[in-house]
Amino acid sequence: MNNEGALKELVKQKYGEIASRNKAINQSSCCGSGCCSSEVYNIMSEDYSRLEGYNPDADLGLGCGLPTEYAKMKQGDTVIDLGSGAGNDCFIARRETGGSGKVIGIDFTPQMIEKARANVDKLGYNNVEFRQGDIEKMPVTSDKADVVVSNCVLNLVPNKEGVFKEIYRVLKPGGHFSISDIVLEGELPPAIQQAAEMYAGCVAGAVQKKDYLDMISKNGFIKIEIQKEKNIHIPEDILTTYLSEEEMSQYQRNKRSIQSITVYGEKPINATCAETDYRR
Repeated sequence: MNNEGALKELVKQKYGEIASRNKAINQSSCCGSGCCSSEVYNIMSEDYSRLEGYNPDADLGLGCGLPTEYAKMKQGDTVIDLGSGAGNDCFIARRETGGSGKVIGIDFTPQMIEKARANVDKLGYNNVEFRQGDIEKMPVTSDKADVVVSNCVLNLVPNKEGVFKEIYRVLKPGGHFSISDIVLEGELPPAIQQAAEMYAGCVAGAVQKKDYLDMISKNGFIKIEIQKEKNIHIPEDILTTYLSEEEMSQYQRNKRSIQSITVYGEKPINATCAETDYRR
């Protein structure tokens, strides 16, 4: 699975299917992809129900962190959520920004946008909106957001650097992001890297942790810090679906780490941006 167009279509198809299911069904899969047991999913996911603003109708059981908990949002902020799904993080963000703020969710999948818009209609919020679009070309003007959040989404995007360029563009000077994502230390076996289901399941598309952090720095962000990290374990029953007995033995011998990290970074206060706007 190394064709960018094919990977995007795979993600759109898989997450379109997820949008039609409820949280209980999605909790039996890794990021809802249908490829992993509940053990993987339960380790990756976080419990949102204790956060103010939580809406169970918007919680499909996806994600690998709680970026909204670390995002330092305040009243009146404009917040953009990348890969907003059914609106879970957006509604938590709206609780923090209040009626004077603005929350914009962007998602690639039409079914997710439809579900999110239905949820916001039920809640009656007039300052939360959902836009269908590619987060590599966000339908948002430059210097728009005080805060950008995202939960286990960039690992699904082939052009991750393009997304960080866009985050830089849409943030106001002095704005910041808090992103939860999956990263690696050490290499995955080729059979895992090439498996379409493992890509949609948030594992095969992950990059090396050092490369991920270097990518953030390279694109102009400052004050970069890891706010939270935890190790992810893939159970043997899943690994043996893709690995031979010999490959499995080698996998267990080699040292590697699959991690969920929540990363923070700021756009410099004196930054200027002349990149293309994809929405006026």
